Amino acid sequence: MAISTEEMRARQEAAQGAGTNIAQAIQEVSDRAQILVREEIELAKAEVTEKMTTLIKGAAVGIVAGVFAIFGLLFLLHGFAWLSYYALPVADGAFFWGFFLVAGLLFIFGGLAGFLAAKAFKSGSPPTPELAIDEAKRIRETVRSDHPEQTI
Repeated sequence: MAISTEEMRARQEAAQGAGTNIAQAIQEVSDRAQILVREEIELAKAEVTEKMTTLIKGAAVGIVAGVFAIFGLLFLLHGFAWLSYYALPVADGAFFWGFFLVAGLLFIFGGLAGFLAAKAFKSGSPPTPELAIDEAKRIRETVRSDHPEQTI
């Protein structure tokens, strides 16, 4: 069975077209994978930025509250020092014992608060991009799956 020149040329063009289609498909898959990776990185950045913004706002409000509390506490402690002077059985004019008593109590409470703060910092976790990590796991499962339409 003889093949005409035109038929031979048509078969060669079809073979080249199939090779071109495969190369285009591979390029398209590669481009889409790059886009997915870029989007996951952007999602992680956005998530961490949102969490850090919330932490910074909370810290700022905490600092303002702390300043007001410090000044209020200063006046309260001054009053307690004078009150303890009147309550302690000391000689007249020895008001400094009231201040020493209040200072001792402050050191005890400060040590307890420092211990609790250290414990809280150790148990805290750093902000992580949880949504981006979950999305990356789903993408990996979809790519590795024999039936990707079922993993979504």
